[in-house]
Formats: sequence, C-alpha cells, structure tokens
Amino acid sequence: MFDIFGMPIQVIMGQVAIGLINGSFYAMLSLGLAIIFGLLNIINFSHGALYMLGAFVGWMLLNYLGINYWFALILVPIIVGIFGVIMERFLIRKLYHVDHIYGLLLTFGIALMIQALFLNLFGVSGQLYEVPELLKGTLNLTFMYLPIYRGWVLVASVIVCGSTWYLIERTKLGSYLRAATENPQLVQAFGIRVPTLITLTYGAGVALAALAGVMAAPVYQVSPLMGVDLVIIVFAVVVIGGMGSIGGAIIAGFGLGIVEGLTRVVYPEASSVVIFVVMVIVLLVKPSGLFGKAV
Repeated sequence: MFDIFGMPIQVIMGQVAIGLINGSFYAMLSLGLAIIFGLLNIINFSHGALYMLGAFVGWMLLNYLGINYWFALILVPIIVGIFGVIMERFLIRKLYHVDHIYGLLLTFGIALMIQALFLNLFGVSGQLYEVPELLKGTLNLTFMYLPIYRGWVLVASVIVCGSTWYLIERTKLGSYLRAATENPQLVQAFGIRVPTLITLTYGAGVALAALAGVMAAPVYQVSPLMGVDLVIIVFAVVVIGGMGSIGGAIIAGFGLGIVEGLTRVVYPEASSVVIFVVMVIVLLVKPSGLFGKAV
C-alpha cells in the first residue's frame, strides 16, 4: 500500500513512531524551559548542559556506585535539581530585575563551564549506558519493530508532561506559582514564602531536564556534547509553542517530532532544519507563538 508520497505506509508509520520518540525528549526539555521562562522570566540557556549533566550523573551512579536505572530515575532529578536550586539561589536570583539578556548570558556561561568540565574529564567520546533488563527486546507493531525501551520513553514522557501540566494549570500550587510571578507582594502578604517558591520552581524545571537526560542515556551515547545541538532545537520548540506556554511546549514538542520524522520520508536533507523553518513561519504569522499570549 502506498500513500500520497509514494512510500509504503509502513515507512510512514515507522517515521511517525521515531518522530514521537524524539518528540518525547523535545517535549520534556521544552517543558522545563517553559516553566522557567513562563514563571520566572529567565531564559535558561544552560538547559542543554543540565540535560547532559543528568545523563552523566545517571551513568556515574551505575558505573561507580552500582545504582541501577530505576533508582537513577528518582535520584538524578533530585541531585541535579539541588544543583539548580543552588544556581538560582546564589546566581540567577540577582538578575530577576534586570534585562533578560543578562540571565541568558549568565546561564550560557554556566553551560560552557559544565560542558568544559566534562570534556576535560571524559573527552568527546560517548559512554554507553545499557538498557535495563526489564525493557530489552522489541515490540512487533506490524509496520515496524519498536524497541521496548523507546516505547517506554514515549509513555513515560506523556505521563510526566501531562502530570506537570495538570500540576501547574489545575491545582492550588500552580495558582500560587502563577500569582507569585504576577504579584509577589500580594502573595507574600498571605504568608507564602515567594522566594522559596521561586527557587523550588527553578529546581523543578532543572529536574525535568535531568530526568530527560537519564531517559536519553540508553538511547544516545552519554557525551559532554549531547546537549549542545539539542538545546537550540528545544528553544525553537518553545518559541513555536509560545514562550512560557506550558501546554504549547508539550504539544509543539511532540508535534514537531512528528514533522521532523515525516520530513525524513519526503525530503531527508531538510529534516535537520525543518523545525527552524516552521519557527520562522510561525513567527511571521503569530510572533507570540501558537499558544502564547501577545504582550
């Protein structure tokens, strides 16, 4: 059976599945970026380095301490999240009342330092992280054989993204977070410690990047450069979804993963730039992004 592109439907569906898996990482990373920008107004350019840091912490826990993948899924976001809390408390907090460019430059500098540290320690070669025993093997989807681990990544990312969206948009804690960014003095008057709330929010956004890093470790080689190109793509995803839009980041992440996968079928040479082409078109038509609010 052939579709409108003159390609077997199995090939099309296979690329859609691969696109969804890539979109899982785009969605989780862009979600963390959207939380940090939407609630704190900080452009966190260190997000790719923190994603890499999460992968390396998971790898070191396994190889140096014997802590397996399942425990790493819990421990790594906590460890890297604490590092994010320290960053916010002693560095980023000082920039909340100045132009966004200073926060971007600071986080970019932090990213370069983290990357340089791991390049000195491990070099440019990637480190292998074995797929956990429970998730080895493949699933026969009739149109392709899908590795069980990649299917797990897709399901887990949907759960994480959906839970985070619900927490921020539909719970009392989420309403406190949004109110604290819009009118911190009023929220403080009700006895809520706004600085602590903001610090924990930044730590949570960083923890999401670290969680994505752990989940990516068995799919890609753990390398100091693994977040360099990805962070540029993720920023494009956030811009397309709408800067600060939590739901927009999730939808754009998964959607653009599919677009990227289908482009590999139609015109493979353009697959590496199609997301940026979409970004340019969206900015021309709706500068605030698909789900963003005009300022």
